[in-house]
Amino acid sequence: MNQLSTLFNQSRPYLLLMRMDRPIGTLLLLWPAWWALWSASNGQPEFSVWLIFSIGVFLMRSAGCVINDIADRNIDGHVKRTQNRPLTSGKISLKQAYILFVGLMICAAILLLFLSQLTIMLALIAAFLAVTYPLMKRHTYLPQVYLGVAFSFSIPMAFAEITGHVPQEAWLLFVANILWTTAYDTIYAMVDRKDDLKIGVKSTAVLFGDLDRVIIGIIQLLTLMALFLFGKQMSFTAPYFLALVAVIWLFAHQQLLIHQRNEAKCFKAFLNNNWVGMIIFLGIFIHTLLKN
Repeated sequence: MNQLSTLFNQSRPYLLLMRMDRPIGTLLLLWPAWWALWSASNGQPEFSVWLIFSIGVFLMRSAGCVINDIADRNIDGHVKRTQNRPLTSGKISLKQAYILFVGLMICAAILLLFLSQLTIMLALIAAFLAVTYPLMKRHTYLPQVYLGVAFSFSIPMAFAEITGHVPQEAWLLFVANILWTTAYDTIYAMVDRKDDLKIGVKSTAVLFGDLDRVIIGIIQLLTLMALFLFGKQMSFTAPYFLALVAVIWLFAHQQLLIHQRNEAKCFKAFLNNNWVGMIIFLGIFIHTLLKN
């Protein structure tokens, strides 16, 4: 029992560096991957493909968190929300963080050995985007859009692996997910906006300024339009479109939460997006279940 306790205490800073205490990031990556897997396979993805993609999402999200903290190690100490992260607080050394990052990337690379050549090519692009994302907040006000692109590559990867190519509807879902990610990550950036302005970190929340809520609303509307068009192209039935109706309600709820730009409520609105991803997946899942 003491050995287990010691092992946990030793591994805890590494688990925190990987955001194991905050699974929301993994879930927001996982739902779009599952949307694509179920859509591309008509609701019957092979278990091995589902498992590889699910583990891959976890590994890449964890690696992304580690490389983000490495890049932000001199910034996080100035931000209230991030000042106690393991690397910033000294619980993990820079060398240990790099070793963890490389280990996670090697594990992710091993998974690629079981996938097709086209999927591997798309995965390499996704990995490049994930690794370079932390640089965007220093050089552009659009890191949320860049993150959206990185977060969305599981969609063409899933279609490529299951169908052997990336059809038009896959790219439409890809665009929908970029829009959705941009919206919810801008809400997330609203939480840190005061600190970001002080230290010169760029974000869409900083760029949009007082128009943040309006622009987020427009992006959410565009997300719904793209998801609707995707459903039409895929010939989805009522369960999917009923799910989109529920998403309209969720987006409206998020707008109410961010209305006064209260940081705690903005974070709550960000977390609410887990329900968005889950409900869209349920719409696709129920459609394919009834169809089969």
